[in-house]
Amino acid sequence: MDVEEYVRRGLSDGKDEKTLQKNLADHIIRIKNVDSSYASAFARAVIEEVNNSRSLTGDFFTFEPAGVGMGEFGVGSRGKGDFFAHRQIARIIGKTSASVGVDEMDDAGAVCAGGKYIICTVDGMHSRLSDFPFLAGFHVTRATLRDAYVMGAKPVMLFSDIHVADDGDVAKIFDYTAGITTVGEAMDVPLVTGSTLRIGGDMVLGSRLTGCVGAVGVAEHLTARKSTKPGDVLLMTEGAGGGTIATAAIYSGFPEVVEQTINLNFLNACEVLMKSKVFTRIHAMTDVTNGGLRGDAFEMAETANCRIVIDESDIGSLVQPQVKEMLEALKIDYLGVSLDSLLVVAPAEAADEICRVIGSAGVTMKQVGHVEAGKPEAVLRVDGKDHDFSPRFRESAYTPVKKVADTEPRDFEEMKAGVLRASDAAIRKKERVLGKLRVSGKK
Repeated sequence: MDVEEYVRRGLSDGKDEKTLQKNLADHIIRIKNVDSSYASAFARAVIEEVNNSRSLTGDFFTFEPAGVGMGEFGVGSRGKGDFFAHRQIARIIGKTSASVGVDEMDDAGAVCAGGKYIICTVDGMHSRLSDFPFLAGFHVTRATLRDAYVMGAKPVMLFSDIHVADDGDVAKIFDYTAGITTVGEAMDVPLVTGSTLRIGGDMVLGSRLTGCVGAVGVAEHLTARKSTKPGDVLLMTEGAGGGTIATAAIYSGFPEVVEQTINLNFLNACEVLMKSKVFTRIHAMTDVTNGGLRGDAFEMAETANCRIVIDESDIGSLVQPQVKEMLEALKIDYLGVSLDSLLVVAPAEAADEICRVIGSAGVTMKQVGHVEAGKPEAVLRVDGKDHDFSPRFRESAYTPVKKVADTEPRDFEEMKAGVLRASDAAIRKKERVLGKLRVSGKK
């Protein structure tokens, strides 16, 4: 519970401060098990701080609201709202000197230094794994290493950020770190630095854990999405999923499936591939995560400005059998959920050798599509007929709560307009502050 938000909303609704203080104190007692005098004093202090910070004005204290909530727009849910929001982030950052920048919507960024490419990427842990810190740490680390590998980089270090709410057990930090270092040690990539904080400091009650893990790597041959070309084929490995599948299993009554997600198949396959002669023939790589194959195919088509055709016939066989059985039982579309498969884009004549090399790591890979010139779009070919393969509003609903929330609550174009207005305002603010800093720097 965010006590600051509780008070801000209460005051905005015109609630009496004494009543607000009493109600907040009651909430604090229930969650923190403290005496009434402490709870009342704490509530009073929160009200005082909110009052002191409510009426501030100017660039540093206000922002242009979009009038659209994160969940309402599907941000973080790997659908069309999420992709739109991320493209606004890229607009705010703008064009940079990076070899691969955020505007290309790739798995990681790249800069050139010392004649090589330095790759940096970061992934947030799955929010629903808060009560399972080891799984959270394991899967987010594997995810960030995947993002480095698919850019053609050999990971050389990891960094982490851990936030636990005020009432969370300190042991969550340790279990999370153990999950990170299990993957790191197995792949010989050291965890070298990080940060440990409380979520919201004193202002958030509860035990929620969140955090991220990032990786830095070095590459000589980049495999960014923009290198995808008409005539290429798409090759995909088998996948058993990661944090998303583990979450679906835990919260839908299939805990035995979680063990299937604990593997290093993707990372080992990339290691073998990068050491092979055929690696330099690969144009692009990605992992099947963001909204599943639907989301990744869409993003690749947009970035490379080409048409991607996915053939439905062989994809089902690349989903780990126990995972596939669970997804079918829960009526979860495996094309719209993260499978953590490796997707390779390469010339057709290199396909057999790539599959052979991947197979030497004990991982199955098959051709699942091809690239054509034309309108930047992704289509799904079923029995010879092409169907729209655009991302849905959200990725496939994979927990009971997500099935309830899986709706498009408002007109999407109306919401986009609000989001665009807010991103435009952020760009203007950035320019105003930069202008002041540049003038100041000349004095």
